Amino acid sequence: MATREGTWAYRDDHDEFARTFYRRFGDGVVSSIGVGTYLGDPTDERDDAYHDAIVTALESGVNVVDTAINYRHQRSERVVGRALSDADVDRESVVVATKGGFVPFDGERPDDPGAFVGSEYLDTGIVEREDLVSGQHCIAPDFIDDQLDRSLDNLGVDTVDLYYVHNPETQLAENSREDVYDQLEAAFERLEERAAEGDLNHYGVATWEAFRVPQSHDSYLSLPEIAERARAAAKTVGNTATHFRAIQCPFNVFMADAFSVEAHEGADGAQSALWFAQDAGLNVFTSASIMQGRLAKEMPENVEARLDGESRAQRALNFARSAPGVTCSLVGTSSVEHARENVDAGRYEPLGADAFDAVFE
Repeated sequence: MATREGTWAYRDDHDEFARTFYRRFGDGVVSSIGVGTYLGDPTDERDDAYHDAIVTALESGVNVVDTAINYRHQRSERVVGRALSDADVDRESVVVATKGGFVPFDGERPDDPGAFVGSEYLDTGIVEREDLVSGQHCIAPDFIDDQLDRSLDNLGVDTVDLYYVHNPETQLAENSREDVYDQLEAAFERLEERAAEGDLNHYGVATWEAFRVPQSHDSYLSLPEIAERARAAAKTVGNTATHFRAIQCPFNVFMADAFSVEAHEGADGAQSALWFAQDAGLNVFTSASIMQGRLAKEMPENVEARLDGESRAQRALNFARSAPGVTCSLVGTSSVEHARENVDAGRYEPLGADAFDAVFE
């Protein structure tokens, strides 16, 4: 697993970046740009492209790789594992994050997805039918247990550094908000147990809408309530402190709701997800940091003019990692060329606090 000594040594070996490129994560440090592995067809050709891009990034100064068991039908996790093995870096220097929640296929989409889910998960008792939402999503403890084991095998690691419960707001389609909080607490208890056993180092919640929408929205989940449920879970299993460390949510120039929507009750009133996370000591990993490539093609001129970087993609990345509380901005990297471009964004300073705030005035 990633260690304090390994990540700090990695930073010292890559001292050519701007001053704030590496940021604290636990007792270690991570690059403020990370590799994402969501997009792409489930093909051998895309696997090879991802492999080479991830190896390039890891050897060039980026020490965060983010994936999920359902991404590209488990292929993304497997190629991350292969890249970790092949890259000229120590395992202890790289933070590996993955997620569980969506029922994954295995390598390719089956001809009959329902039959696959039935035989692989329902008939085996891994998933109870009443815990499965929309035929594809489950956060019950036994399922999370199973998915973590599969992820460890796919990645070829003994410990996952950061394990997310994936898009728990999906459960709101068929369950009350209070029921989803209860489900999360049960999942957190299992993750606290797995942390005590050494199978994961930290855990968190990865969302698409839940943390960046108003309280009245159907997909809303309270970050303060989730943090409290994590503390309760740690207490229940006898851990002295919670291993709940991070959240993931979209943030970019066009999707700035995690900064601008004040939907989470802090000590002094309503706060945005980013401000609440910063005050609570939670790390934030942003997804969709260049909006799946859209920001490489277009960006508001008044924002772009404030940002440093040789390319529009680099400037978009530097906007995302300028926000308060952001530890790392993730960007899909499926070619060596794009990997190098993304890494090089870290040679420029992001916006300072005043300049960032001015964008929203």
